Amino acid sequence: MVPRAGSSYRRVAAAAGTVVLIASSLTMALAVRAAQTGAQRATVRWLLATMVLGVTFLGVKVIEYAEKFELHHVPGANFVYEGPHGRQVEIFFSLYFGLTGLHALHMIIGVGLLSVITWMASRGRFSTEWYTPVEISGLYWHFVDIVWIFLFPLLYLVDRAHHFA
Repeated sequence: MVPRAGSSYRRVAAAAGTVVLIASSLTMALAVRAAQTGAQRATVRWLLATMVLGVTFLGVKVIEYAEKFELHHVPGANFVYEGPHGRQVEIFFSLYFGLTGLHALHMIIGVGLLSVITWMASRGRFSTEWYTPVEISGLYWHFVDIVWIFLFPLLYLVDRAHHFA
């Protein structure tokens, strides 16, 4: 049986992380709107809030990864799983780390990108006529959020147990 989200996965923490990530989409949209209206300080504040929420999400992932390392649920030579279907479980964790790790990498890139955009906004580089970098950064951020909206149910909610019965 492949582990379900309710057993070895921290479904509640992952759901909370998802809420934080969705909230970061709201703050990013508010940053874009502030840039469109020429509200420089509001743009900076909303961008900072977006980055804080993004880093919070990544913090939840770090805690989750630490738990997997502690339980030896990291695929490879030291993988340990007490239960049937150990090979399938190891494959699942390979996919889990691959997908969530790639998503986390894109989150880190997004935070870096938003750091530059925030610096530019704090220097008054955007106006009501030109705020394209804020908007494009927002599109990137929303795309990364949407990817998580697909990963969350796939990795945490879908019940795979009946496939191995």
